[in-house]
Amino acid sequence: MHAARLRKGGLEALWGNYMRARRSKDQIIVEILNICEKGENLTNIVYRSSISFASIKAYLAVLMKNDLLIYQDGSPRIYKTTPKGLAMRDRLEGLHKLMEGLKI
Repeated sequence: MHAARLRKGGLEALWGNYMRARRSKDQIIVEILNICEKGENLTNIVYRSSISFASIKAYLAVLMKNDLLIYQDGSPRIYKTTPKGLAMRDRLEGLHKLMEGLKI
């Protein structure tokens, strides 16, 4: 199994999958806000973020409750990051960069 993955995507692919499983809540929020910047449906948000439908729905509910994300009715329903959400994303990304520079 691992040999096939190494042939397909190399060690980086394995490491990327490992690191994806260890994301913090704020990293997941930043990722969702990035995915929804231009508008995205629920299925694509799930696939692009590699998070379950149940978890994504919980995150989307919190983001919408705080006016960081809106949805447009239709088929399919489209989720879009608000200007407030973009500002929050930028702040969180800045904080992540500062944290990476810390020597712990």
